[in-house]
Amino acid sequence: MTDINQKLDPPPYKIKVVEPIKKTTRKERKRLLEEAGYNFFNIAAENIYIDLLTDSGTSAMSDYQWAGLMLGDESYAQCKNFFNLQSVVQDITGYKFVIPTHQGRSAENLICYALNLDDTKVTVSNQFFDTTRANIEISGAKAYDFVIPEAFQPSLIHNFKGNLNTGALEDYIQNEGDVSLIVVTVTNNAGGGQPVSLANIIEVSRIAKMNKIPFFLDAARFAENAYFIKLREKEYQNNSPKEIASMMFSNSDGCMVSAKKDGLVNIGGFIALNDEQIYRRIKERMTVIEGFPTYGGLAGRDLEAIARGLTEVIREDYLEYRHQQLEYLGKGLEKGGVPFIKPVGGHSINLDVKSFLPNIPQSEFPAWALTIALYEYYGIRAAELGSVAFARKQDDGKWIFPELEQVRLAIPRRVYSQEHLNYVIDSVLDLYKHRADITGMKIVYDPGVLRHFTARFSPLG
Repeated sequence: MTDINQKLDPPPYKIKVVEPIKKTTRKERKRLLEEAGYNFFNIAAENIYIDLLTDSGTSAMSDYQWAGLMLGDESYAQCKNFFNLQSVVQDITGYKFVIPTHQGRSAENLICYALNLDDTKVTVSNQFFDTTRANIEISGAKAYDFVIPEAFQPSLIHNFKGNLNTGALEDYIQNEGDVSLIVVTVTNNAGGGQPVSLANIIEVSRIAKMNKIPFFLDAARFAENAYFIKLREKEYQNNSPKEIASMMFSNSDGCMVSAKKDGLVNIGGFIALNDEQIYRRIKERMTVIEGFPTYGGLAGRDLEAIARGLTEVIREDYLEYRHQQLEYLGKGLEKGGVPFIKPVGGHSINLDVKSFLPNIPQSEFPAWALTIALYEYYGIRAAELGSVAFARKQDDGKWIFPELEQVRLAIPRRVYSQEHLNYVIDSVLDLYKHRADITGMKIVYDPGVLRHFTARFSPLG
């Protein structure tokens, strides 16, 4: 069992409302998996014991946020909650224009439209996450990753594995030509929730300005990234997370945000920027697909919850405890020799599946197989960030596989207790001892774009 003497301080909040969860039997879970086509997205949430699929939209809201819901102004245009959100976002980011959206991928889509991305354009990032890449590629543009090489060494300790490789970026601009958009994802979700240094953001900003390239932050986890900067960049150790976040934003032209992460809400997002021309193009487009620009596909009460969540997420006591939770989980797994992306990320522990299941080739989707085993044996739902999510099939039928094969254990904010984390630790340790029993998978239905959401599978063993 997990060492109960591990240190995890009490959370900076107390529990006011509880939601029951139930355990199912392995026999029940095997049947559910078969009915779901061995795709954990197809399993009803009521049949999940510990749900680590994502930290997106799964946060527990505070009493302050719930109280804000009762103050929702549901006027179609210019509701008061929009102005509350606008004020909070302007205060944190320093950007002039704020546009609410119903979630992050809508913000990505609107940015692609406003920047006229098409098949003649190239975009670059430290690492695009799945929906960002999908929106860019659906527009016709190319999406290239320029993360530093250290990001692909799972056991290597490096303070900022999310950094964009600025040398490679400058070489590309000089030798290959125009870039239409630079995006830095903070923290880097595709690479294990690894942070980006403020020094790196400043250098990317310099390159972008010199070459007149729009530079946006994909800032869904901006507060967690700011806290890592405080911990790991000595010159900012005396700055507050809010001050650091403001410095991050001040070095970019704008941001696109899924508020379902560091907004501490269950739905919503926004775009914030300074360029009035881009702002006007976004407003024109969103009126067609999202609704009036001051509500962005959301109810007024949702806008209020986001505004209040953004003020809570930058509290240092909250971020300290959030970080402690991840460190606690990482130390528990490390004691049992479980391989994962190090150092511990900001929102998740990402298992290094190539080391966990070295005998299963990527063509048999080992990370997917591991998530299936986690659910079948323990009722834990995790996310595959490996060959199902990121591999590409070429025209000749051959696969190009990602360098990292990961299973993400994403920790919802303000939801699970130390006892829940202990159960996760014990389960993963037990599965690691019996990893030889896990067999690969094959795809029996492939939708193409974002296949992991709807694909169906069959076990090979």
